[in-house]
Amino acid sequence: MRQLIPIAIFIILITFFAIGLTRDPRLIPSPLVGEPLPVRQLGELRSSETTLNTNNLVGSNFVLNVWASWCAACLEEHHLLMDLATREAIPIVGLNYKDTRKDASSWLRKNGNPYLQTWFDPNGEFGMELGVYGVPETFFVDKTGTIRHKHIGPLDRGNLANAIDMLNAKQNSPP
Repeated sequence: MRQLIPIAIFIILITFFAIGLTRDPRLIPSPLVGEPLPVRQLGELRSSETTLNTNNLVGSNFVLNVWASWCAACLEEHHLLMDLATREAIPIVGLNYKDTRKDASSWLRKNGNPYLQTWFDPNGEFGMELGVYGVPETFFVDKTGTIRHKHIGPLDRGNLANAIDMLNAKQNSPP
């Protein structure tokens, strides 16, 4: 009977592992959806002497894109952000995550800069406060400063359009 206990534990662990492999990591719920974007002073990527307040964008919907120069998936979605910025459909704010100023600035010069402003988070402290699991991650914030949606992983045209439509629908719905 005692020999069956390790086998039973092993079978239970394998079952949990197998279930975990079938789940979509982009569907990890965020406790901040429906909550205000944390108010914080952050350095601006272009200048270590400039600080930006996360509260300054309250009053308009915006997209907060968490990215890094070392992130291959960030480059994969970057053309969509550039297109969105060109169309001026919604302001895009960048949060440069666990990167260096030099590498991030060089990456933006090379690939284009879709961001209205870029917050610099070299140690990932603000990213941790947002519950960032990795990059890229994108938050859709309404004009009250409330996070309405979080997308984990690279954006595609469909999920970007759906999230912006949802954000606009929330803005236009009666209280």
